[in-house]
Amino acid sequence: MSTTKLHSGLNRLLQSRWLSAAVMASIGASTTFAFAPFTFWWLPLLTLTALCTLVSFSQRWQQAAWLGFCWGLGYFTAGLNWVHIPIEQFGGLPLLLSLALLLLLSAYLALYPLLFALSAFWFRQHRALPLLLAACWVLLEALRSWLLTGFPWLSPGYSQIEGPLRQFAPLIGETGITFVLLLSTAALSHALLKRHYRMLLLAAALWLSTPFIGNWHGWQLNGNTLDVALVQGNIKQELRWDPAQEVSTMRLYLELTTPHLGTPLIIWPEAAIPRVEVLAEPFLFELDALLAEYQSSLITGIIDYNFYSLEAWNSLITLGKRRQSDPGGHYQPGHSNRFEKHHLLPIGEFVPFESLLRPLAPIFDLPMSSFSRGDFVQTNLIANDAVLLPAICFEIAFPRQLAANFNPDTTDLLLTVSNDAWFGDSIGPHQHLQIARMRALEFGRPLLRATNNGITATIAADGSIQQQLPQFEAGVLTDTMQLSSGSTPYSRYHDWPLWILSLLLLLLAVYPASLKLTQDARKQIK
Repeated sequence: MSTTKLHSGLNRLLQSRWLSAAVMASIGASTTFAFAPFTFWWLPLLTLTALCTLVSFSQRWQQAAWLGFCWGLGYFTAGLNWVHIPIEQFGGLPLLLSLALLLLLSAYLALYPLLFALSAFWFRQHRALPLLLAACWVLLEALRSWLLTGFPWLSPGYSQIEGPLRQFAPLIGETGITFVLLLSTAALSHALLKRHYRMLLLAAALWLSTPFIGNWHGWQLNGNTLDVALVQGNIKQELRWDPAQEVSTMRLYLELTTPHLGTPLIIWPEAAIPRVEVLAEPFLFELDALLAEYQSSLITGIIDYNFYSLEAWNSLITLGKRRQSDPGGHYQPGHSNRFEKHHLLPIGEFVPFESLLRPLAPIFDLPMSSFSRGDFVQTNLIANDAVLLPAICFEIAFPRQLAANFNPDTTDLLLTVSNDAWFGDSIGPHQHLQIARMRALEFGRPLLRATNNGITATIAADGSIQQQLPQFEAGVLTDTMQLSSGSTPYSRYHDWPLWILSLLLLLLAVYPASLKLTQDARKQIK
């Protein structure tokens, strides 16, 4: 297609405000198929190129902002469609209202593509436009992962877990993959609109380098192995906090575990024990002694509650053997070999403006929605001499937290536990697993993922799935993990180099423009 025909077609599309909005929302929504469980990793090359092209071609900043917002609204509404399920099924709100809340969340998240679109319009004449757009997107993703406690879901880099760009993860992380992806799509757009190919050649060189990049990942298998058993109880969400079901739930987990006693490491999922720790002590003492007898260690989710301060923590504790030299069986309430969740899920685990929102609707008064935060930096868990870096549920989406707790000399495995029963048979649990795979790839460590009803899986240090259990079935996944050592460049430097580079790129682009505006203003005054 010639440049003239392309410009003519774009002009016709942009003449209709609502047609262009519908097209952009549809393009954004289709990007959902790039993520799990579909994993059409090449799709963002088309949908992000369309976004960059249309907003860069816009004639007014208002038009660019509108197109960016519509793209983002389609992107997040489709990609996060599973969010309305717990609101409707467990929050007590009708379907239409739960969908309205999904749209409200998506509209907030769409503000970030809107700001990206304004950046594309502002820099549209700059020769280094692709680099600047990649920098803008990366900095906006950093803001999205921090503002209002952060919601970094659906960052474009996750879509590449099955694509060639995954080789960059140990070097520059998912954030770096996002940068390369945006550079590539913006360069393609720049070539279509301006016939400038220099940046496209740079992007092509990055893609062609991926077969060789994998040799620089910085970690290696160390020859050690660990046998593990991950228990999936498949407890229905509506029964998890029913007091009448507490004993049967604990009995089920014990029955599933008993045939695997003797396995060095056993994992139960988030809040697998439905009683608060202080009330579950008789069960915990007996389980601890049983595990020690069979030389096993178990890590389980449980709620730690302080009746004096009235505080609760979403926790992981270890039972049984801690060290090979220790016979085990020494469980004590409040022992230090535990982890308390730091990054809490809004509404699900804490309610902002609690005194105002809780009376409004059942969604703001869910069971276990008043947790306190654990520390940002905590010691790794030790279980049968294995050292595990834990993350509970939503936390696995925050690589900065894992990086702050990762010790390349001691950390053997990554561990994440979750309860995705809230989201039913949706794409949410698949996206959650995809995020966990990226963390294994970034840090060069095998990862264990134990969940209540799926997707329970073992993941190798290269991010590949070794084994997984079917969803919505009770069962035990047994596997032998190949342990690794060393440190990836990403585990050492995190996202800081890329953030600094992105900020410098924008400053270098903005400074001459702001200087010219200042000079023009002075001339007008004179």
